[in-house]
Amino acid sequence: MSTKLTVEVLDASDLMPKDGQGSANPFVQVSFDEQRQRTQTKPKDLNPYWNEKLVFTVNDPRDLPSQTIEVVVYHDRTGEAGHEKNFLGRVRISGVSVPLSESEASVQRCPLEKRGLFSNIKGDIALKIYAVHDGNYYPPAPQQPNAASIETEATPLQEYNTNKLEEDDMAGEKKTKKKEKEVRTFHSIGTAAASGGPAPAPAPALATPPPPPPPPMSSGFGFETHLMKEKAPTVEARTDYARAGPATVMQMQFPKPNPEFALVETSPPVAARMRYRAGDKTASTYDLVEQMRYLYVNVVKARDLPVMDVSGSLDPYVEVKLGNYKGRTKHLQKNQNPVWNQIFAFSKDRIQANILEVTVKDKDLVKDDFVGRVFFDLLEVPLRVPPDSPLAPQWYKLVDKKGDKTSKGEIMLAVWMGTQADEAFPEAWHSDAHDIGQTNLNNTRSKVYFTPKLYYLRVHVIEAQDLFPSEKGRMPDAYVKVQLGGQLRITKPLRTINPVWNEEFMFVASEPLDDLITVSVEDRVGPGKDENMGKVYIPVRDVPPRRDPKLPDPRWCNLLKPSQAEEGEKKKEKFSSKILLCLYLDTGYHVLDESTHFSSDLQPSNKFLRKERIGILELGILSARNLLPLKSKDGRTTDAYCVAKYGNKWVRTRTLLDNLHPRWNEQYTWDVHDPCTVITIGVFDNCHINGSKEDARDQRIGKVRIRLSTLENDRIYTHYYPLLVLHPSGLKKHGEIQLALRFTCTAWVNMITQYGKPLLPKMHYLQPIPVMLIDWLRHQAIRIIAARLGRAEPPLRPEIVEYMLDKDHNMWSLRRSKANFGRIMKLLTGVAAVCKWFNDICTWRNPVTTCLVYVVFLMLVCYPELILPTIFLYLFVIGMWNYRIRPRQPPHMDIRLSQADNVHPDELDEEFDTFPTSRPADIVRMRYDRLRSIAGRVQTVVGDLASQGERAQAILSWRDPRATAIFIIFSLIWAVFIYITPFQVVAVLVGLYLLRHPRFRSKMPSAPVNFFRRLPSKSDQLL
Repeated sequence: MSTKLTVEVLDASDLMPKDGQGSANPFVQVSFDEQRQRTQTKPKDLNPYWNEKLVFTVNDPRDLPSQTIEVVVYHDRTGEAGHEKNFLGRVRISGVSVPLSESEASVQRCPLEKRGLFSNIKGDIALKIYAVHDGNYYPPAPQQPNAASIETEATPLQEYNTNKLEEDDMAGEKKTKKKEKEVRTFHSIGTAAASGGPAPAPAPALATPPPPPPPPMSSGFGFETHLMKEKAPTVEARTDYARAGPATVMQMQFPKPNPEFALVETSPPVAARMRYRAGDKTASTYDLVEQMRYLYVNVVKARDLPVMDVSGSLDPYVEVKLGNYKGRTKHLQKNQNPVWNQIFAFSKDRIQANILEVTVKDKDLVKDDFVGRVFFDLLEVPLRVPPDSPLAPQWYKLVDKKGDKTSKGEIMLAVWMGTQADEAFPEAWHSDAHDIGQTNLNNTRSKVYFTPKLYYLRVHVIEAQDLFPSEKGRMPDAYVKVQLGGQLRITKPLRTINPVWNEEFMFVASEPLDDLITVSVEDRVGPGKDENMGKVYIPVRDVPPRRDPKLPDPRWCNLLKPSQAEEGEKKKEKFSSKILLCLYLDTGYHVLDESTHFSSDLQPSNKFLRKERIGILELGILSARNLLPLKSKDGRTTDAYCVAKYGNKWVRTRTLLDNLHPRWNEQYTWDVHDPCTVITIGVFDNCHINGSKEDARDQRIGKVRIRLSTLENDRIYTHYYPLLVLHPSGLKKHGEIQLALRFTCTAWVNMITQYGKPLLPKMHYLQPIPVMLIDWLRHQAIRIIAARLGRAEPPLRPEIVEYMLDKDHNMWSLRRSKANFGRIMKLLTGVAAVCKWFNDICTWRNPVTTCLVYVVFLMLVCYPELILPTIFLYLFVIGMWNYRIRPRQPPHMDIRLSQADNVHPDELDEEFDTFPTSRPADIVRMRYDRLRSIAGRVQTVVGDLASQGERAQAILSWRDPRATAIFIIFSLIWAVFIYITPFQVVAVLVGLYLLRHPRFRSKMPSAPVNFFRRLPSKSDQLL
């Protein structure tokens, strides 16, 4: 017996009139798996009742979850001019939500959805959908993403029955008890079901349903996209036509965020939260992290060591041993008085013995010789707490293996118990890095970095004189190349001996300004063949800074021939070509290395123009948990470290080796000059430890951004933030990081005045830089910063800098485009809600509210001086009311806003593709066609908006003489009427007309709307 899909079309209500007489002739058309059926037409009925059953054949029950049932309501225009049918709305149901028996099915009252942005649709339809088959269960076949079969349709609507399991448990009691009210949640699959990842908002059911297949690809820009279908939560009653009983309730809700990707508030035992209990002296400076005790051993030097080799010398090194942990200094060849100056740190939590053993040994080819040792009882080790001065090292006599003092040899040591606040902590060898070689030990240390100060350098190439090519009698085709480091710009070629280019270029220069600007004039002799006609070298430090709007004077520079340029200016020629240049450092700008939307520094390059400090930001990097093992192939787990960036200060924590739950407990501080800035914290896996290749790249574990303006003053925020990374295979959670944040304002007046000042320095507004040029300069700044930090020890490698600064933020991504489109539509829903509220007032949906609006309106008309105070008082009340529901947590990465939970694999493959593309031609062709489809819809929307604007311009332009004449005559009549009539009377008449009762309203468009729609646009002039 084959499987059948039954769609019962019951009724519809409150449909949109389409016949021009305030009614419609509706019928329903249902499409499923290339099968199409329709109901009868109900003439002149806006609340039709069909109660018809449409049956479809399911060819493969395994494919049912991936199928879509499309229900479209049309207006039958048979006998009328024009199209045969008009669109009245549609509903799209996913096969995942179809019950497998009629007893499980229930009536769904679904709101009709729009097909386009300007569609005028309203009403809902009642459906009952279920499948009937031979009783065998067919599990859904796994869906493999196929790039060639990607759809550009919107994601269908899906129903989740949250009470299904509860009904199964109460099956035995159905005969004696009435059926309980059930709550159904409707939302798009694109929001609720993830492709290649966990769903962000699973339905609250006790049983786990089989995972749904990947949803059909949606362009995200179609007018049918689910982002435009979201409505405010409403509760509507429905009639259950399947079985008798009381009415059930359908509640439209937004899917709740997945708790897996949410913040988790914590209460770590940090001193700031404990209010400095127990009188801890470190609480005043290191109070946002948990205290971690360490045993520090400072091995300074040794003297008078005995000779151990036949050659009459020794190669000494020191071995510090505590339980199973063993640290070694580097060995010094042939030195009886070695100096090491190396510090070892052993975590108190991992101390396995009560005796510390410091042994001096002689490096040998076969077996290292014992020289002497010193023992320390940990119970006798002193406690040192900053800001105490460092502990003074002392000389200790070496003893032999029997415990007797040797005749020769002493070692200078300092042993104390301290915390991570000790100044020796960053440079110490840590016990958790005991298997790291001495050469790679620096790659695990914690460090603080400062990026170089950057400047915008302007080079204005004005003209050149007396250019002579190598071939006499030929006019040179000259152009200028300006180069600064790896930055190169070229002027357009001009065929003359005295060319005037008058072109200006911008570069990024960095301190200490030791680079050279190379300006060379080239002659284009032929295709791919250029000859150098002369060049000039200008040191950047000789370029004057520009501190005011006045430009420095240009200067003439001699163009040196290539041979003369190599020899310098020792041999000066009597005659040389010249070039006129104007060069200056634009110190009034801020060199952008981050996107302005989440920038951490907005200060100008000129130190005299910088803002004063308004506060202090303190960050405690406490720990991480549940990290994914990223080195499982190498027999390791994860070697994690953190990088934080704010302003020009970068910090890097120490690397904790082979640990999925690392505890750093390091605290850092920044000066804050603007509250509307963002701090970025990233977590990485160190791939440069023992045996690592030099070209290995540190892997991303995740990133967190926190905007300072969202933090309350002096409040301590301690949360676990999810570490999320988008891979070509989908979104992955790599763990969670625990951070402690505190923003302290030190200048309230300055901070408040900052909100009235421009975000960027004033030069960005007086002489704005083009957007394309800013993007190019930003990439150059990132390259300079990456090169400078890559030369530090330990280096911050380019992949770290590019990830922290979001180098590819402006690259095309269909996922980001969907996210931005969704943000716009979310903003428009607020405007739509206001329009709906006003429409409800005008249609007397709630008579009490309408009467109150009447009273307020008449009061404001009679007393117009109360209008502005009423508006501002209303804003004040709304703000105070929203204070109760203000955000209690700092912002974090929003998965649903980023469209990362339901992204299609092909969209991710396109996002991670190189530029230019490296994909096969058929994939590129498919993506190009998809982009054309998206652009076509955007083009239609833009064209409609342009048409409305052109109609507004046509009112007084006499493009339609009759329409313009009508309008100006009507304007004259209104001018006379308003002049002789008091303003309050006019306002009352207009208000009463807008708020008139529905009995006095027509369902046809009003005369002004009809007049406006008849005005001509320029769409008919397009080819």
